[in-house]
Amino acid sequence: MNKVKKTILLGVFVSQALILSIIESWIPIPAPVPGVKLGLANIITIITIMFFGFREAISVVFVRCVLSSIFGGGGWMLFLFSISGGVLSTVVMSVLYKSGRNKFSITGISIAGAIAHNIGQILVAAFFMKDLAVAVVLPVLLVSGSIMGFFVGLVSGFLEGALRRTRIFD
Repeated sequence: MNKVKKTILLGVFVSQALILSIIESWIPIPAPVPGVKLGLANIITIITIMFFGFREAISVVFVRCVLSSIFGGGGWMLFLFSISGGVLSTVVMSVLYKSGRNKFSITGISIAGAIAHNIGQILVAAFFMKDLAVAVVLPVLLVSGSIMGFFVGLVSGFLEGALRRTRIFD
């Protein structure tokens, strides 16, 4: 794939991840603890890992986090929570994907990424609050993250198949 085509596709992925992130912020989630989210932008992160690799996925996550914190109005705090979860999630998903899809399904990789995302955000919250008591919400976040990670993994698997049939990445 030539450099221009790759840059265009990565730009499209950033815009799709940003749109999913913004749409997700509009959907109220009735949950007993703050921080429960759908994680829809992770669909794009997984797809980027599959078709391009870790470095490009980290770039997409970083640009999406910057832009969503600007457009979402959350400033630096939103950015720090978003980037910590996004980077840890991307690292975990990339390692699992690279270690072999025959060992881990896309759904399993996605669930691991969702769990890593929640852990990253809890670590940032604990750092700023200077108290590990915030980890009391972790069980709820891990359950909700596993459920949404499963859904995101299913969608990512279907999207991967559809994108491979387009042959746009050849």
